[in-house]
Amino acid sequence: MISLDTLSAFLAVSEGELIEELVVALLASPQLAVFFEKFPGMKKALLQDLPRWKSELLAQLKQTQVPEDLAGEFALFQQCQPLGNRAFCLKLPEVLSWLETHSSPFAEKARALTDHTEAGQMSEPQQTLFLQRWRLSLTLQTLSLNQQLLDSEREKLLAELQQRLAMSGQLAPVLSDDSEAAAGRLWDLSKCPLQRGDYQLIVDYGDFLAQQPLLQKLAEQLGRSREAKAVLSEEAPLETFHQLVREPESVPEEVSGIHQSDDVLRLLPPELAALGISELELEFYRRLVEKRLLTYRLQGEAWHDKVSLRPVSHQHHDEQPRGPFIVCVDTSGSMGGFNERCAKAFCLALLKVALADNRRCYVMLFAHEVVGYELTADDGISQAIRFLSQRFRGGTDLAACLQAVLSRLATPQWNDADAVIISDFIAQRLPEDLTKTVKKHQLMQQQRFHAVALSDHGKPGIMRIFDHIWRFDTGLKNRLLRRWRR
Repeated sequence: MISLDTLSAFLAVSEGELIEELVVALLASPQLAVFFEKFPGMKKALLQDLPRWKSELLAQLKQTQVPEDLAGEFALFQQCQPLGNRAFCLKLPEVLSWLETHSSPFAEKARALTDHTEAGQMSEPQQTLFLQRWRLSLTLQTLSLNQQLLDSEREKLLAELQQRLAMSGQLAPVLSDDSEAAAGRLWDLSKCPLQRGDYQLIVDYGDFLAQQPLLQKLAEQLGRSREAKAVLSEEAPLETFHQLVREPESVPEEVSGIHQSDDVLRLLPPELAALGISELELEFYRRLVEKRLLTYRLQGEAWHDKVSLRPVSHQHHDEQPRGPFIVCVDTSGSMGGFNERCAKAFCLALLKVALADNRRCYVMLFAHEVVGYELTADDGISQAIRFLSQRFRGGTDLAACLQAVLSRLATPQWNDADAVIISDFIAQRLPEDLTKTVKKHQLMQQQRFHAVALSDHGKPGIMRIFDHIWRFDTGLKNRLLRRWRR
C-alpha cells in the first residue's frame, strides 16, 4: 500500500501549504478569538506549540494509507505514462474497463475523451491531453483525501484547544496572582487531555486555600526565605522578641527511669497489685499521700516560649538563586480529615510560588512507600489532580521519605532544592545515621530542610534536624480563632 504522503509527493501536492491554511483558519475561528482577547499570553503560548502540531500532522499524513482503488488507479497511471503512442492505444481499452469497474471519478471523462478518436486510436496530442486530465483527476482525489483528514484533525485539535484554554483560564486565578502571566505557564502544564470535572478538584482546593490565608502566607515566606538577611542598626531601640526554645521536660516521649511519685497513670505493676489486696490497700493510700509510689519517668524535650529583648533589625533583600521545591507529605491516618486538606492546599500554595518564580515543584507522598508527582512537568496539571485525589490512610515512614529526598538532592538538577516536610510529626525516632546524613547535607552542601508542622504534639526529637519550622496548628481552638479573626 502507498501512503498519502508518498502519493502527494508524486502528484506535487503541497501538504505544508494545506497545513498552513488549516492553522490560519484555526486561529481565526471565533471560538478561540474570545480567549485570545482575554488572555494574550495564551495566544503566545499556542504559537510556540504550533511547530509541534504541524510536525504531528505531517507524521499523521505519512502514516495514512491510500484507499485501494486510488492506489490501483495511480499504479495504472504510472504504467501508462512512459508508453509510446502505439502501446498506449493498445492498453487504452484495459484502462477504460478498469476505471469503469472501480467507479473512478475519471471514468466518465476518460470515455468522453476517447469518443472523439477514430477506432480507439489516439494521436500523440490526444494521448498527452488524456494523461494530463487523468493526472488532474488523481490530484483532485488526493487533495480531497488530504482535506478530509485535515478536517478531522482540525476538529480534534479545536476541541483540545478549547479544553486547554478553558482550563488555563479557570486555573490561572487559582495558581497565580497575575492571571495573564500564569496563563502561558499553565498552557505548558496541560498537555495531557483532561475533562472539566478533573481540574475542578484544583479549583475546589484553591477555594479552600483562599479561606486559609495563613497557609498561603507561610508558603510565600518559605519561598522567599533564601533572600532575607537581617542588618542591625547600631543605635536601634530594643523590642520584645519571642523565641521557641527546647528544654528538658516531662513529656510523653521516652522512658528514662523509675522514681517515687503520686502519678497513678504511670504506676508499676507491683504497685497496682498492692491496690488489689485488701490488707495492703491502706498502705497503698498512705504511700500515695506521701508521694512514694514507684512510677516510671518519661523524659523528653518540649518547646517553651522565651521572651527577651533585642535591637530592631531591618531587612534588605540580597538576590540569591532560588532552587526547586521537594515537598514531602505525610499520608498517615493521623493526617486525615482537615489536616489532609491543609497539606494538599499548602502544596497548591507552593506550586503557586513555583509558577511565579519559574521553579520546579516535586511532591512525594510517604506512608509505607514513597510516591512522587512533579507538578511543574509537561503533564503537571494531570499529576496535581492525581496527587489531590489521594487519600491519607497509611502509616508514617518519615525515614524512608527523608532517604528518598537525600537521593534526589544528590542529583545535579535538584542539588539546590529546598526540602519541605509536611506532617504532624507524630512518628518514630529517626535513625542516628540518617540524622547525621541530613546534618552533613545542611553543613557541607548548604541544603535546607523545612518542617511544616500541622500539630503541636509533634516530637521535638524529630523536628530538631530542620533548619526552619513553620507552624500551622490545625487544632479546633486555633481553627476557630483563625475564623474569628477573618
